[in-house]
Amino acid sequence: MNENNNYRMGLRDGLPIGIGYFAISFAFGLFSVSLGLSCIESLLISMFNLTSAGQIAAVPIIAVGGSLFELALTQLVINARYALMSVSLSQRLSPSVTLADRFLIAFVNTDEIFAVACGKNSLLGRKYLFSLALFPYFGWSLGTLLGALLGSVLPEFLTTAFSVALYAMFIAILMPVAKSSRPSALCILSSIALSCAFKFVPVLSGIPSGIVIVIIAVSVSVVFALVAPVPDNDPWAEEVQE
Repeated sequence: MNENNNYRMGLRDGLPIGIGYFAISFAFGLFSVSLGLSCIESLLISMFNLTSAGQIAAVPIIAVGGSLFELALTQLVINARYALMSVSLSQRLSPSVTLADRFLIAFVNTDEIFAVACGKNSLLGRKYLFSLALFPYFGWSLGTLLGALLGSVLPEFLTTAFSVALYAMFIAILMPVAKSSRPSALCILSSIALSCAFKFVPVLSGIPSGIVIVIIAVSVSVVFALVAPVPDNDPWAEEVQE
């Protein structure tokens, strides 16, 4: 199989991802400072934990002074998919990619970078993969910094309003899946119902938010994996098996 080690192609493929990441991370920067984090803290979170869902879950835990165990457990559950994606991506790497390269590639391996990389019909070299991740990484970091800087000078009601964009992003991601798949829709509704229960039921409302995320994510995922497993003829399932 041919090897794709063209850094220019990597930059070209990564530019649209970087632009999208800039917009999303800008909202994250606003969101984090609205909860009391500083601009530097917000930036460091984005630079060393490149995961939108993980970061959004982490900031409220940090803001209320949650435990390190709670924070680590939440990140483990939310980001477990990256381990699977990295294993899958490793099967497409060129023999010239060293062990140190693999660690760096795993660090910047996001959903979008994984999807673009796996769409190539060739072995992937280090130059292509590092250039592919360049714009997304700096787009995510720069967007966070600018959002945090702006959020630190805007009135609180405006930063809170802007931070709603993050939740709108997740709704936009979930709605097409929910409309096309009844089990997915039921899974989403079950998660919402459980989240409301942990918020408003007195016995459950005292559980830390990070633990609540873990409980809901694991329990709902396990139940629907058993009740409504992905059929073998599903296009995504066939791609994963390959």
